[in-house]
Amino acid sequence: MNDHKDDAPGDAARSLIRALDTATLASALVGDGDESAWPYASLVLVACDVDATPLLLISQLAEHTKNIAADDRISLLYDGTGQGSDRLSGERVSVLGRAVRDDSPETAARYLARHPSAEGYAGFADFAFFRVEVTRAHLVAGFGRIDWIDRTNLLFSGDLTGFTGNSEANFLVDLNDNHPKIVRFLAENLGLDGDGWRVTGCDPEGCDLRREGDVARIGFPSPVFTHNAAREALSQMRTRG
Repeated sequence: MNDHKDDAPGDAARSLIRALDTATLASALVGDGDESAWPYASLVLVACDVDATPLLLISQLAEHTKNIAADDRISLLYDGTGQGSDRLSGERVSVLGRAVRDDSPETAARYLARHPSAEGYAGFADFAFFRVEVTRAHLVAGFGRIDWIDRTNLLFSGDLTGFTGNSEANFLVDLNDNHPKIVRFLAENLGLDGDGWRVTGCDPEGCDLRREGDVARIGFPSPVFTHNAAREALSQMRTRG
């Protein structure tokens, strides 16, 4: 995981959200008597929109979805602490918000590009996409660095119209199918074996990569606001690399 100790709290938290593809979802358990409203935690696959709004694909049969139907307030814990011996010195962020169903094709496309294995069940009648309308977040980035972050400082701000419609899908097809040397460079630039990686997402701050069950992320030197600008940034990064 990248070291974001010098970043502003919102930037550090957003980087973690963008980098991870799983999170712990906490919801209020629906039940009778003493079981009602107990906190309930479950592991979920996550993606995020171009502004870093969390995206979920969950089954109506799952306990957390039943909970959301009764009370849409949730929390998502993104754990970037790694596997070292001193995990409490690592980064993690809890995002608080309301889970709202989202049937837009753009949300489905962005999620499934990040999680291609989910295509096998995404079309089932009992599955649905949700976006988390963020209220605020709580970042713990090691001892002595703890911050509450409001929505406006967590989500990426700026003109995102250049990332709407089919622009991302076209960008991914072109990059993965026509420019494998760039994809390989991105992986190797992160210190990874360059074979077998594919770019699964692109937002103003960087690109997401996946190889089977492994994910990685490479950031742009500065934000971009169209996929054409992203192509240029990647080309320049490769030239300088």
